Formats: sequence, C-alpha cells, structure tokens
Amino acid sequence: MDLKKQVGYWHRGSLSDIDTAGILIEKNKYPEGMFFCHLAIEKILKAVYVKTQSEFAPKSHNLFMLSEKAGIDLKDDIEYFFGILMMYQTQGRYPEPSPVVHSKTQIFQFLDKTKEVRAWLEKML
Repeated sequence: MDLKKQVGYWHRGSLSDIDTAGILIEKNKYPEGMFFCHLAIEKILKAVYVKTQSEFAPKSHNLFMLSEKAGIDLKDDIEYFFGILMMYQTQGRYPEPSPVVHSKTQIFQFLDKTKEVRAWLEKML
C-alpha cells in the first residue's frame, strides 16, 4: 500500500473509532469506550506520522512515542491526557485491575477531550 493510502487508512480508522467510543460510552461501557478513544488518537497519530515522515507507521500503541516520532510537540495538558488514555489501552489489552476509576462525568469529559485532540491532530494532515 502506498503512503497516501496509508494516511487515508489510519485517518478513516480514527474516525470510525471515535464514533465507536461515543456509542460505547453512551451505553455505559466506559473502559471499552476509553479503549476506543485511545485507538482514535493512536490512529490519527499514525496518519500524521506517515504524512510527515513519509514512511509506514511504527507498530506501537504508545502515544508518546508516536507523537515524538511524528515531530509533534505536546502541551502539558495533552501529555497528561495521553497518560490517562494509555492507562485504558493497557487495561483493555491485559487483565489487570485498573488502579483508577473515573466518574461518568470524567469519562464524558475525556470523550470530549479526545475529540478535541483528534481534531487538532487531523489539521496536521
């Protein structure tokens, strides 16, 4: 697959995943919804990486590493938020109990923040 198609692939996946996150969160499936929030950010980061670096995206789920390799300078609030998302992606992949439980209000705020950060990253495409 050529690089332009790769950018489109990751971009479309990110759009689908943010929609899925919203559906899951609306149905009170908070950990699953947050996992998809992570996926939405991971995939848009990979789209930006392919666009800016002209090579296929690394096979990694680490939002910090993907941001750094794509040359994206993260503000402190986004770094903090990525830490939260990374917690949920680990919880979604491995059967370890989460040390932190977030409220319904916080989860909806995280969904909004995911949409905001995703839109910011999308402007880099």
